[in-house]
Amino acid sequence: MKCPFCGYSESKVVDSRPAEEGATIRRRRECLSCQKRFTTYEIMERLPLIVVKKDGSRQTFDKQKLINGMLRACEKRPVPTAEIQAVADEIEQELQNSLEREIMSSEVGEMVMEGIKNLDEVAFVRFASVYRQFRDINTFMDELNKLLQENTRTVHQADASKN
Repeated sequence: MKCPFCGYSESKVVDSRPAEEGATIRRRRECLSCQKRFTTYEIMERLPLIVVKKDGSRQTFDKQKLINGMLRACEKRPVPTAEIQAVADEIEQELQNSLEREIMSSEVGEMVMEGIKNLDEVAFVRFASVYRQFRDINTFMDELNKLLQENTRTVHQADASKN
């Protein structure tokens, strides 16, 4: 790391500590030539994720778009923004952990639907209606029936585990 004061390329680390909730490391350095101190930040390099849209076009993954879509679905619902942020963080982390650098938008949409289903069922139906582009009331009812069946199974499993 070059000293910003004299340009010397050798320095020693005097202090290190996590910054930005552990996402970066803040390092205080001292130049071995002029003894002046300066601060550097170390961040993990992330490879860009590319989302392949239905029409074949490609876009860089944007977590903020994910959050905005979930916020719209959760509008006027009792869902804390922090929980929406947490779902978006989980999705982004899962995508980063996969070895794939290109992911289909349909896969991202399914991940969002799974995450939002656990937050609020009404928000889930709202998101699903836009994402799956329900063309008529029958396809909408099919999705509602699937949700009801899952809820019934969950209740029966909970009752069975109590016995």
